[in-house]
Amino acid sequence: MIIATTEGLDINSFFRLESLSLKEVYGTISTFSPILALVLGITIGVLVIVWLEREISAGIQQRIGPEHASPLGILQALADGTKLLFKESLIPPRGNTRLFSIGPSIAVISILLSYSVIPFSYHLVLADLNIGIFLWIAVSSIAPIGLLMSGYGSNNKYSFLGGLRAAAQSISYEIPLTLCVLSISLLSNSSSTVDIVGAQSKYGFWGWNLWRQPIGFLVFLISSLAECERLPFDLPEAEEELIAGYQTEYSGIRFGLFYVASYLNLLVSALFVTVLYLGGWNLSIPYIFVPELFEINTADEIFGMTIGIFITLAKTYLFLFIPITTRWTLPRLRMDQLLNLGWKFLLPISLGNLLLTTSSQLLSL
Repeated sequence: MIIATTEGLDINSFFRLESLSLKEVYGTISTFSPILALVLGITIGVLVIVWLEREISAGIQQRIGPEHASPLGILQALADGTKLLFKESLIPPRGNTRLFSIGPSIAVISILLSYSVIPFSYHLVLADLNIGIFLWIAVSSIAPIGLLMSGYGSNNKYSFLGGLRAAAQSISYEIPLTLCVLSISLLSNSSSTVDIVGAQSKYGFWGWNLWRQPIGFLVFLISSLAECERLPFDLPEAEEELIAGYQTEYSGIRFGLFYVASYLNLLVSALFVTVLYLGGWNLSIPYIFVPELFEINTADEIFGMTIGIFITLAKTYLFLFIPITTRWTLPRLRMDQLLNLGWKFLLPISLGNLLLTTSSQLLSL
């Protein structure tokens, strides 16, 4: 009887341990599955941007774009990434190996963290924080540190100059960008990205912050292009002056990380333009009530979430035509012109816009 009782206790304890382990596995899966889904979606989004840029640039230059890697060259970006993955990653013999290796990772991780506060649809956000919009600014300001580390660790004068330019450019345009975001926060009475979209959704199409903050929108657009280091603001990697800037000594997967980071930054900037100025997931057409017109059941949570994701991405990719077209039409600025634009023009304009916004909010009380 004692043996039987002992065996029964062993069996019960085994089942308890098994149930606990299953709960832990389920908790781990439920925690990491949204993160994995977000990373997968971001990867696909970057591939789409690369394909769009190749096709749009080909149209502007009146030539045929990529066409051999699958129909319409859709998989060309994937082929380029695979090639970089299998290339040898060289390290400068006299450089700082630790800084050289960590730099690209810091640039990519800091940008990836920004996606955690972007609402792709109603209640579809990885982290709905009260300071979500300022968390993006704080996290994105870490990326130039990685570029500066890469330039210093390369033991190359062109790389170091590229890193210094990246840091100077980031400081110059981060302040006007922050002031524009502060104006949006004052209008919405919140710093949460979800609340900002909700404040715009109350008034439909004409409630978008694009119409309420036209000056701030232009300053935000220029500053975000400068933060992405795209033409005409690609001074940190100007080929004619610095060979490739902070990327000069990089090859293989480390060079691929910088390539991915630039497009990740472009995508996150376009998403924040959609969230802050274009109403986010809100589908609004002037004088037309879209749900009633198409008999859309907004009470269906899954369907509404799907429509919200589609609307957010549609606005984002339509907006991306502006930075892509700008890259292939405008010449590069000089370094003094870039700094003068940031400090002498955009900073005073953004300050004036913030004062006007504050005054209007005080008068409306």
